[in-house]
Amino acid sequence: MADADETLVIDIVSDVVCPWCYLGEKRLDAALEQEPQPVVLRWRPYQLDPTIPEGGLDRAAYMEKKFGKDGRLKTVHDNLVRLGAEFGLPFAFDKIKRAPNTLDAHRLIHWSASAGAQRDVVGRLFRAYFVEGRDIGDRAVLIDIARESGLDARLVEKLLSEDADKDAVRREIAEAQAIGVTGVPFFIFANRLAVPGAQNADVLRRAMGQAREAMKEAAA
Repeated sequence: MADADETLVIDIVSDVVCPWCYLGEKRLDAALEQEPQPVVLRWRPYQLDPTIPEGGLDRAAYMEKKFGKDGRLKTVHDNLVRLGAEFGLPFAFDKIKRAPNTLDAHRLIHWSASAGAQRDVVGRLFRAYFVEGRDIGDRAVLIDIARESGLDARLVEKLLSEDADKDAVRREIAEAQAIGVTGVPFFIFANRLAVPGAQNADVLRRAMGQAREAMKEAAA
């Protein structure tokens, strides 16, 4: 078993309706493929727009209000489709009908950590929204994703109905904002080195190396 001191912890601050976060996750996966030493990933919550009401909004109207009608949104989407194709990530923005409030999705991610299923749950949430066009603000969808990820779906349904851990997730978001996170994805390596944005795999690999060097110096 690897010494705990050799394990690099990477905190990933993200929102599951952020396409750059989905791309950033795939780029991190590519970086990790060439990482021989142990790594632990921890997903941290962030809400790009916490003002979206429970039940969500019509996405077309929401995005038009945000980006206007001048074609900027299409340009952004086309660029993401091109970048995602490099990783076999088939963005299907035309399938997305709702702009959800993501607090419940972050609660599910929060609970999945104790089961060691965060990576699976996050991946399924991203795919459900950006590839399948499912409404990840819908609790029935979240319960399905919990079940597909091997979690206790009945317990998740109960926790969602009881509003469990809403305050805990909001506190985590506030903590991220307090350390200067204003956009996502935001990667924190070994609680020492921060890398904002969906950087390419080479940048993330260098950050891992720098973080490990800092860990060695701290342990010396």
